[in-house]
Amino acid sequence: DMQNTVDGGCGSIETSAVGNSTLCVADRNHEPYEGMLFESEDAARAYYDEYAERIGFATRILSSRKSERDGSIISRGLGCRGIPDNHRSDTILNEKGEKRREICTAMIVVKRDKPGRWIVRKFVRDHNHPLVISLSKKRPTFDEKDKKIQELTAELRVKKRLSASYRDQLLTLMKDVENHNDHLTEKVQIVRNNLKELEAKRQHLLDHIQPRS
Repeated sequence: DMQNTVDGGCGSIETSAVGNSTLCVADRNHEPYEGMLFESEDAARAYYDEYAERIGFATRILSSRKSERDGSIISRGLGCRGIPDNHRSDTILNEKGEKRREICTAMIVVKRDKPGRWIVRKFVRDHNHPLVISLSKKRPTFDEKDKKIQELTAELRVKKRLSASYRDQLLTLMKDVENHNDHLTEKVQIVRNNLKELEAKRQHLLDHIQPRS
């Protein structure tokens, strides 16, 4: 079962000599070699990432193999992404005349030797392109799906705040309209009362003005 994933992390590195293995922090300036031991896959990946950054290339996951028994990762292949586009001096075309990305063969393969120990089974040093002095981009420590989730979560929080603000403004407007209607109702009632009083006075005057028979 082959599966590509991306994750981060690092750990201690285990080195071996003359068949004996001792747990120690390996020299970060040391080049990877077949038979090199690590205490975990994350430690191997962290080491290869640091090596790549120091040498001048970006890494990518080439392959992942899972155990058929429990589904855990038992092998991981890491390799060079190839020369960045902004450092590319020429364009490589396929048979149809379309641009294609040149695949670099530099790589490392680590396999789980036993619980708590991973071993380098294959290491290819040479690159088929010039290396760069500094890398503007490094391999993300989390995959694009996690990044998208974070972006959508942040956007959702903003929209919730805007929604709450709009709701408060709408409630305030409705309260103002209600108060205005109440005020108009009071004024209409006052006008009605005044008209009734005027009508009563007019009727009173008419009653006194009419001649007696």
